[in-house]
Amino acid sequence: MVLTLRTCGATVQPLSSLGGGCPDLLVGWRGVNLIFEVKDGKKPRSARALTEPERIWLQQWKGSAWVVESEAEAVAILRSTIAQVPLMERKPRT
Repeated sequence: MVLTLRTCGATVQPLSSLGGGCPDLLVGWRGVNLIFEVKDGKKPRSARALTEPERIWLQQWKGSAWVVESEAEAVAILRSTIAQVPLMERKPRT
């Protein structure tokens, strides 16, 4: 997942080691930050369920966050999200 997002040109900071239900990845893409909780879509549904700390974290977060189950889904969210952000809100490239 990380390699795929980086290949698309995103910056990726793993967050999973923080614990406490914090999502797995902070992704930067063309001035937009995205937060992804990564679940393995190949596992049975029961194995993909959010843990209680993850559920609480996502419920309490006042920003955007996504649960993704595949690289394709993560890339699709990345691309569709940027299309929704007005140009004036994007961070200038340096």
